[in-house]
Amino acid sequence: MQYAVVNLLFTIIDLYWWVVIAMAIMSWLIAFDVVNTRSQVVYSLWNALNALTEPVLRPLRNLLPSLGGLDISPIILLLALQFLRNLIAGALVSG
Repeated sequence: MQYAVVNLLFTIIDLYWWVVIAMAIMSWLIAFDVVNTRSQVVYSLWNALNALTEPVLRPLRNLLPSLGGLDISPIILLLALQFLRNLIAGALVSG
């Protein structure tokens, strides 16, 4: 039972990891005008990715110093997700 819960947590963390990466790539594609948010598909995808990531990224952005136009909050979030995954794995091994 415990392994099933841990596997579920790992799957959720891994899926969220990919959502954050997709959001970062999508923001670059929009910033460099490779894709256009006037397209309904792009707009819907962008809204979905923002709805999933903004509640976590916004507090991080408020804590981090301004680096001009560079937003490193997704990198910090990815590091935090990896730390959480390692923390769960370590607790599983030691407990």
